[in-house]
Parts: sequence; C-alpha cells; structure tokens
Amino acid sequence: MIARVIVDVPTKQTDRPFDYKVPEAMSGWIEVGSRVGVPFGGRTLQGFVVELAEQSEVDLSRLKAIAELLDPSAPLSPDLIELALWISDKYCCTWTAALQAMIPSALKGKAERYISLQESNLHAEAGLPQPVLEHIRKYAPVKLDTLQQRFPDSSAAIKAGLRSGVLSETVAVKDRLAIRTVLTVFPAADSITEEEALAQIPARAAKQRELLSYLFTRNEPIPLQALLAETGSSAASVRALEDKGLVEVREVQQNRDPYAGRTFAPSQPLELTEGQQAVFESITAAVLAGDPKVFLLQGVTGSGKTEVYLQSIDCCIAQDRQAIVLVPEISLTPQMVERFKGRFGDAVAVLHSRLSNGERYDEWRKIKEKRVKVAIGARSAIFAPFERIGLIIIDEEHESSYKQEESPKYHARDVAVKRAKQHGATVVLGSATPSLESYAAARRASLQGDGQSDALLPLPERVGGRPLPPVEIVDMREELKAGNRSMFSRRLHQALGERLERGEQSVLLLNRRGYSTFVMCRSCGYTAGCPHCDISLTYHQKSRMLRCHYCGYAEHSTLVCPECQSEHIRFFGTGTQRVEEELAKLFPGIRVIRMDVDTTTEKGSHEKWLTMFGERKADVLLGTQMVAKGLDFPFVTLVGVIAADSSLNLPDFRAAEKTFQLLTQVAGRAGRHHLPGEVVVQTYTPDHYSVRTAQRHDYDAFLEEELRHRRMMSYPPFCRLILVTMTHEQLPLLVEQGERFAAALRERAARAGVLAPLATAQERAMDILGPVASPIPRLKDRYRFQCMIKYRGNVDATELLRSVLASFTEGQQQGKVLFSVDVDPQVIM
Repeated sequence: MIARVIVDVPTKQTDRPFDYKVPEAMSGWIEVGSRVGVPFGGRTLQGFVVELAEQSEVDLSRLKAIAELLDPSAPLSPDLIELALWISDKYCCTWTAALQAMIPSALKGKAERYISLQESNLHAEAGLPQPVLEHIRKYAPVKLDTLQQRFPDSSAAIKAGLRSGVLSETVAVKDRLAIRTVLTVFPAADSITEEEALAQIPARAAKQRELLSYLFTRNEPIPLQALLAETGSSAASVRALEDKGLVEVREVQQNRDPYAGRTFAPSQPLELTEGQQAVFESITAAVLAGDPKVFLLQGVTGSGKTEVYLQSIDCCIAQDRQAIVLVPEISLTPQMVERFKGRFGDAVAVLHSRLSNGERYDEWRKIKEKRVKVAIGARSAIFAPFERIGLIIIDEEHESSYKQEESPKYHARDVAVKRAKQHGATVVLGSATPSLESYAAARRASLQGDGQSDALLPLPERVGGRPLPPVEIVDMREELKAGNRSMFSRRLHQALGERLERGEQSVLLLNRRGYSTFVMCRSCGYTAGCPHCDISLTYHQKSRMLRCHYCGYAEHSTLVCPECQSEHIRFFGTGTQRVEEELAKLFPGIRVIRMDVDTTTEKGSHEKWLTMFGERKADVLLGTQMVAKGLDFPFVTLVGVIAADSSLNLPDFRAAEKTFQLLTQVAGRAGRHHLPGEVVVQTYTPDHYSVRTAQRHDYDAFLEEELRHRRMMSYPPFCRLILVTMTHEQLPLLVEQGERFAAALRERAARAGVLAPLATAQERAMDILGPVASPIPRLKDRYRFQCMIKYRGNVDATELLRSVLASFTEGQQQGKVLFSVDVDPQVIM
C-alpha cells in the first residue's frame, strides 16, 4: 500500500503529496487523515496522509517507508483533508498550512533527537565522561537537547561518541503536549473484606492500617496526591499496600476542563415571539431536509437571536447531528458560555484562545471522541472534528475577526458555507448589522431562489416590545466653542452623574487603549515614533512607557524633547487609561472597570471583570470594542461613545461600515431589560451618514447610502478583492521588484483576456492597482508595498495570481522580497 503524504514544510516547492511505503505492521492502522512521521531530506518530519493508493509513479525500490504512526486514530477526517485542499486553492496558501490550522497546537509535533548507548561498543566507552555515561545508561533514550543542557562542557565528547558508534541517535516526532494522566489509587478487589485486608498488615504499621481503613470507607478510586493530602500519609505507605496486592496504583486520564467545578443553572426553552417562531421554522425546515442552505438572520440588538439559536440546535441534536456555533473572540463571554452550558450541559465543548493549550486539546478530544454534540468557539472552531454536522451558526457575522490575518488567511464564513455543503448542513449568519457582502449575497439568493423560502430572515423588534434606546449625537466642535475642553461633553457628564445618583450602571466605549495616542514636542514638532515601524508610539501612564502597538517595541517616556531639549513635551489624543483618570477626577469615589488589551492579558481576567460588573461592584465599564458586543446587564441604562470618529478616519473603504456597526452594537447594550436606556455619541463629524443612520438604528438607510459609494468606487460587493503585500528591508530593491511583479501580473492578465480596457471600471473583468506604499509603509524594520486586484464575474483571479507568483518567486535567493496574499481582505492597512 502507498500513502501520499503532505509533509510539514511550509514552502511552495514542497507543497505536494509525496509517496511513501506503508509498513506491513501499519497497514491496518493508516487511513486518510492519519498523522505520520516520515523521513524527508535527511530529517524525520510530521506529515498527513491525504490519499492511499496501490501504485506509485516512483520506482517502488526508491520509495522510503513511513517511520511512525503518531495517533492510533486519524485526527483529521477525509472531509477535512478535502476542505484543506479547497482552502489552499482559494486563499493561495500551502496545503500544509491549511492542515495545521485544523489541529490543536498540542498535536503540532516536532522531531526530537534521542541518544542511546550501543552495548556492542562498550570497549570504546572510555572517551565519554563518566557522569554522561551513567546518565545515558540510566535514562536512555535521552533527548539530545536535555543532554546538552545538563552537560554543556561535554558536547565535543558526545559528538565524538556519535561518530565512533559508541552512541546511537534516533529521531522521533513528539507532540508538544500529551493527554494528562494522574496516578490514581484503586481500593482492593470486592472479594476482600476490610477485616481480611487488615489482617495482612502488622499492628505496628499504623499508617498503612489507617490508610487502608480510609480507602474502604471511601470505596472509590482517588488520585494519589489527593489521598496523601487528605490522610497525611506518605507515598511509601501506599507502595507497601500495593506490594501486598491490597491496592492498585495506575495512571488514569484526566481532562483539563476549563469549567471544572463550575455549575451552570439549567435553563428551559423560552416561548418564542411570532417573529422568532417564523425564523425558527425556516431554519429547522432546512435542518430536517438536510439542505445546505445559507440564511442571514438580521435581528436588532435584544431581538432574541440567541434563543432562536438554542432551539434550532435542540432540533439538530434531536436528528442525531452536531452543531458548530462561532462567535467573535471578544463576544465569547462567560455569559455566552453559561447560556449554552445551561441549556445543553456537558454536551458542549468550548474552544477559544483564552484556554491553555492543554485545555484546548482536551476540549478538541471531546469532540473527536463523540462525547459532545455542540462546539462553541471563535473562528478556528469551524474545524471542529464532527462527522455529522447539521447546523453551523455564525453570530455577529459582520465581525472582521472571522478573517484570519496570518496564513492561511481564510474567512470562517466562507469555510462554513463550504463545510455545510460537504455535510448537507444549514448555515445561519446572525447580525444586527450584516456585512454588505453577506446582505447582497442573501438578497441575490432570495431573488434567485425557488420562491419557497427566503435567505433573508428579519427580526426587527426587541423581545417584549422594548424600545431601542434613543441616541443623542453631541457635536464636540460646539463643546469647544462653548469653552468645554474636557473629553466629556456636558450632556455625557450630566448623564453619568444621574446614573451614579440612581445606582444604575454605564458603559463607555473608546476604541483606543493607552493614555495618549501620541507624544509631541510643542517647540520643534518632534513626535515619538517607533524605530522599527512608521507609526507613532502610544503613552501608557501606569508603566510610564511609550509602546508600539504593532511590533511591541517600548521605551521609557521622557520629560525633555530628545531633539531640541525643550521641556514642552505634551501628550495628545485620548486613550482608555486617560479616560479612567479623568472619571476619577470628575466623580470622586466612582468605581470604574477598564477592559482593554492591557487589563485582560491574564487568564480568566475577562471573566473576573465582567463578573464584578454583573455583581454591581462597579459603576462604569470602560473599554475598547470588547465592551461593545455580547454583554447583557440589566442595570446598564447609559452607553457613552467618547470618540465616534476614531474608526471613521482610517484609510479603509470599510471605515463607514465599521463605524456604523460599532455604534449600533454598543448602543444595543443599553436598556435591554426593565429599565429604559439612552446613548450619547460624541463626534466631530455629526453629519456623516454612518453616525446619523446609527442614531436612528436605520440599517436600510445606511445600506442604501453605503452601496451608492461602493458602486461608484467599484468596491465589494460590486467586485472581489485580492491584496498582495510585498516586504523587504531595502526600499530600492522592494520598489524595483514590486514594479516587475505588477508588470508580470498585467501581462498575464492581458494574455488571459481579462484586462480589456473597456469603457468603465464596472465593465472590466479585472483591475490591477499599484504597486504603492502600504498605509503603514514600514513594520518591524521591513518596508511594505501593495498591489490590489479587483475582479468581477467568473475570473479565476487566484489561479492567475498563483501562476505569476510561482514564476516570479522561482529561484529567488534567501532574503529576497516576501509576498503575502490576502483574498477578500478585511483590513487593507
């Protein structure tokens, strides 16, 4: 049998299956999706079996054999192998990068070198230091790395031992993490009574007798460490009982459960409103039919989308099928987990980045071993190894975090649609403010449909008929004219004071962390910038440091300008730290919880802060966009947006859309329960259509205006985009190579007949713009240029680009220009 293996070498040159012989002993075990260790270029590397065959184009005598099978059962199913190939084609990445994205980091094995002693060459041992020799003899096989660390002065002797054959070296692929096991003590067999057991222990062995009595009283297995802690006994006493056959000590698998010890109050299905019922029936009809439909559920904030999700999942589980629920990372709050665990109990696995690698691995194993029916997590949960998927839900589908920014640069929404087609599953995209691309696709599907069902499912009203909160726009230019130089408008200041008096809570959004957004000298105009990136440094007051939010560079702040020695150094702009300080000055005794990247780095910090806020131990929740979504607190009656323009002025065609979405989402945090809410939005551009339509909660009006702009400028959804970013340390070389690449791409496109210079941009099949400097022209000491490809219709732009890149990068030496391809980019910075 021949196995075709994708080897874990992330380069274009090796991005194809290689044939290996399957050893007789492994033939019953190896299958498509198996993870194997294979010899490759003098090394042993991890690989995935993507196909099994009976013949090879290579002479069988030249084929190497698979060295080891890394898992008894394949971690990837054939449908995931097929999905990885599709991702590789669509997003211009290597097949191995797509496969690696599908497995937990615990299984991203690496080759380890092990050293043993060759017993046949004992006469030559004299060359090795005695401590090294004794260590290898006792612990063989020993990791070479461990040996080098323990005996740093013996490297030459170990090398000589390997050359002379005294030592032998083997290579094995080892996982980064293993299944956790704990030594567990099992009581004596049922056939032995306590009296019979105690009779075998001398009266003087009081500790052993006490230990045995405890085990008989407990009458169930107990971890060894817990037993020793509870009884004050020693491991020697346990060993003595084991030697007499009165107890058994063995390793038992233990799950690293992030929610161990937590209890979730069971929740019952709520009665659906008329609108919810209509949506639920459309979704469940598709689930029951096994129809790979895509629905866009457009429901205003507080309209009860989550309850529709829960009841739809219930229907899916009743069909003995599984469900995947994706939520943005910042929306994966304890509240969200609680709702799903409360409804489905232990049938839920949770996958997100705030878990440790071990916890993520054990949650993944629950899915693989069919112990759960529902997986909830951030974008990578779309690869949950379920075999019978019936429903995939993507909540807040407009979120840009569903797009991965490193290779493979996949979009979870598109991967979900592809995976649903493989399984005959239904996809539900939910949002109060759908992305323009999803909305246009749903409208197109409804127009082209069979007339029996609509791809667009509206939920225009809040549950219980609660009104959407009124939104007041404050023009900060007028505040300045009135002499108010504070970061708080008079209206927001008054509203905060009212909430404090009434004991209600407020949420304040400012999408900038740190204390000041830049530091400038008022004498000479010097601005503190990052030496490695073309970006200004942000001042963080607590640490008194200036930090780059792109590469992590940090330096101590100074009170004197480093260029002109002036003392007129000033902090400009406002960050969350500064708002927190200002609140304390204006409202002495106010209790503020600040949530941003700086305060939520520790594990469990999100949960800690939100629990405190939910228990009303704070008056104000202040934060970046992580406070805008997924939060539901009954006493929040005020939402304040400090600077609504911060995302509006970015050089990105989606700036207006992101501003509208953020304002609408954060406004939805107010007045969700019995208390009415209000929203105050501070802005310097009060007449911008994204701010005005957000004030009226009017998605349709925003959509109409934004589509007009997009059509005029020919941006999605009226075309598709590919962004090619080129980087190099030397600017002249980058410019020259960038021009050559763009010329080669235009020439290939012209030959394919897709670059015909027709009358308007809308009629052309493809436009190639650039190369030009990226909006941030230097990051981490590398200059950046970019080309943007716009294409329409049935043009296979990725194949065209792949062929140009293959010919263009062929033969490039180490240190040449690096190319990064982003298909359907969400960020063009």
